[in-house]
Amino acid sequence: MCQLLGMNCNVPTDIVFSFTGFATRGGQTDHHSDGWGIAFFEGSGVRHFVDYQAAIASPVAELIRRCPIKSKNVIAHIRKATQGQVALQNCHPFVRELWGRYWVFAHNGDLKEFAPLLDGPYRPVGNTDSELAFCYLLQQLRRRFGDAPPAQAELTLALRELTQQIAAHGTFNLMLSDGSALYTHCSTKLYYIVRQFPFAEAHLSDEDVSVDFSQVTTPQDRVAVIVTEPLTTNEVWTKFGEGELIVFVDGQPVRE
Repeated sequence: MCQLLGMNCNVPTDIVFSFTGFATRGGQTDHHSDGWGIAFFEGSGVRHFVDYQAAIASPVAELIRRCPIKSKNVIAHIRKATQGQVALQNCHPFVRELWGRYWVFAHNGDLKEFAPLLDGPYRPVGNTDSELAFCYLLQQLRRRFGDAPPAQAELTLALRELTQQIAAHGTFNLMLSDGSALYTHCSTKLYYIVRQFPFAEAHLSDEDVSVDFSQVTTPQDRVAVIVTEPLTTNEVWTKFGEGELIVFVDGQPVRE
């Protein structure tokens, strides 16, 4: 299946270190070679990059590794196709508008016999179960709350209900963000780490690369990284519980 990477911070931060190790899994240290993508929130806008080439061979991925784009919310994905051909329109993350804001979504898993009725404005462009689930989620949220966005606690409860409903059809590990928070749901496997003062050195598990975060941060910085498999060998990562939904705000988990 696919792999997910997310970052949520209290100040704009680049994801170059984590993405360097993550992208290596897209065809070198792992077999997720059916495309990749990444989205960075920047104010009310989104920088969105996708490619149907394997991340390890993609010139666009090389650009991301070399360009320190700073953001408070990032979602990345490397694809191992289970439904839908290898094509640009099937590369995650997907982007749609809801309540006057961009929403970004990526999914790891495989949904069986999932064929919801879409009778609102959201339609898939490609033919993946993931994009279909994203469209259904947004349709149901708009139907439940109308044209006004709910409070975060209400939205979290709604997402918990909807993810449980969709996960009944199979594996539904996901990341979803509107730029103000990062919503994550685990069916089978997700891990996270919160890096904050006092910062230490981290060493990637997929590349011989280390960084001393104390040299590139301030004592006020706080960064949460969420991923399918831990990215480093010398840090303690927290494993999600199966069926757990965690919201990350300002670089820390908020369990409601």
